[in-house]
Amino acid sequence: MSANMKTGIFSNIWIRSLWLAINRFNSKNGWVMSSHIAMSMMLALFPFVLFTVALAGTVASLFSQSVELDHLVELVFGAWPEPVSTPILAELDAVLETSNTGLITVGGIFALYFASNGVNAVRLAMVRAYHDQDLRPYWVSRLLCLGFVILGGVGILIAALFEVILPLYLHYIADFFPNVELSGYLTPGLHALVLALLPFAAVLFCHLLLPGQVHRLSHILPGTVLTVALWWGAGIGFAFYVGSIAQYSATYAGLAGAMAAMIFLYVNAAILILGAEFNSALIDLRSKS
Repeated sequence: MSANMKTGIFSNIWIRSLWLAINRFNSKNGWVMSSHIAMSMMLALFPFVLFTVALAGTVASLFSQSVELDHLVELVFGAWPEPVSTPILAELDAVLETSNTGLITVGGIFALYFASNGVNAVRLAMVRAYHDQDLRPYWVSRLLCLGFVILGGVGILIAALFEVILPLYLHYIADFFPNVELSGYLTPGLHALVLALLPFAAVLFCHLLLPGQVHRLSHILPGTVLTVALWWGAGIGFAFYVGSIAQYSATYAGLAGAMAAMIFLYVNAAILILGAEFNSALIDLRSKS
């Protein structure tokens, strides 16, 4: 078989998988599931940030290494379009000013639990997309969702600490190379790289841990890449739409910011489910070929 024929077959499988994924998404009421995920994630958003901030405070007290709250919040909302994130950040700042951000408190435990509800919605969508039978007991699934929230908070905290510590080492190395400007070029690039890798890592772990069974890395990577690429395009398109076309304030008044965030999460949830359906379709077609 020639190389051109192999390339044609490979491309054909990808196109057929995408078409099959779209059909499965529609037949399984994917838009309804997307609204469920969007609502769950909206309710889990503030508790997750509060948990991450509390975790950062605990780490700071143990290791004497502080992280600015604004930097943590930026890592959470860095990939969001500015017209969507700005009103949410304003409300979040008000919550952080009045909330007790202790990790081992009743509020901290409830924040962790409510944040895990958003993960549980994604888990149900992943199980359906991959056609898995989730035989895990309820308490195992709940612990998995709680662990996923903790893993997410730890991941954001590690990324924040990495961005804080690395410039210090660059400053130390710059003493040996006085004619080379290291931090001026590497620090902004590092921040952009972290903002790009965090969504990719989050989606990859969703496909790896949340379905009913563990799938091979080669089976989940295509949908992960597709999801992140579509998220990137949707973010640009939604920012243009909100900034230039949509008039949410005329329809929803003071709820305009919340509604814009809800619709943005709704679109992203649909893309996440579509990525899982794409992986499932690709697995099925490859098994038949």
